[in-house]
Amino acid sequence: MTVLTAAALKERHRAIREDQPEALRLRIHRALSWLQRAEQAGDDPDLRFILSWVALNAGYAREFGQAERERDRARAFLATIVGLDREGRLHQALFQQFSGPIRTLVGNRFAFEPFWAALRDHDSSGRWEQAFAASQKAALAAVTGRDTATVLSIVFDRLYVLRNQLVHGGATWNSQVNRSQVRDGVAILGTVVPLVLDIMMSNPEQEYGEILYPVV
Repeated sequence: MTVLTAAALKERHRAIREDQPEALRLRIHRALSWLQRAEQAGDDPDLRFILSWVALNAGYAREFGQAERERDRARAFLATIVGLDREGRLHQALFQQFSGPIRTLVGNRFAFEPFWAALRDHDSSGRWEQAFAASQKAALAAVTGRDTATVLSIVFDRLYVLRNQLVHGGATWNSQVNRSQVRDGVAILGTVVPLVLDIMMSNPEQEYGEILYPVV
């Protein structure tokens, strides 16, 4: 499957943006600026991961209620995008890659939040191991059942942990101890984020919410 580039998406956006709602135009414009910079950071996976995540954030960020968490907002947004993906491109990308970076990421305990919670709480009950095994089983069942939304949700739960480690200074830049999950995360985001933005452009009638920080 050919990976969409920021340049190709920008060219498409220029051709159709006049017919798109202003909020969507601004979302895509901002997201593509970050995606293009992420592509230029090819030899720096930490930076590329962070920039790719910002590109994704630019696509879905909006004001949300106090009871909502950002992770929940991201899950809901991705479920919407899967529903709009009538050609099944996200499905194809995920299931083609599950034997590689996605399978490795789902099986990596360092990208599983309950592992870190147990470590912080000195919890030796083994509950996190049980939850980890259940999560892997759920991922395998979702793959077997061709459940794209569930696979994407599980994968992004793992990526969100990695995002927190990097953005909140819980990792060392260019560290040797977290290379595999960073590389896997970059590979997944590098495929999924351009597809998400392309699907958004193809569905301008969808309500993506008001821009969190409009141009004033």
